[in-house]
Amino acid sequence: MPRDLAIMACTECKRRNYTTTRNKRTKPNRLEIKKFCPFEKKHTMHRETK
Repeated sequence: MPRDLAIMACTECKRRNYTTTRNKRTKPNRLEIKKFCPFEKKHTMHRETK
């Protein structure tokens, strides 16, 4: 299967808040999604971490 687990971390507080899956073939780079950070209490950019 080309899908794997991606752990998302907030770019402002650097905490790991979310997990999602991504397709390695169609998205070879790191994911960047705007999601709600419960620690910052606002929507921030979340980037995939290793």
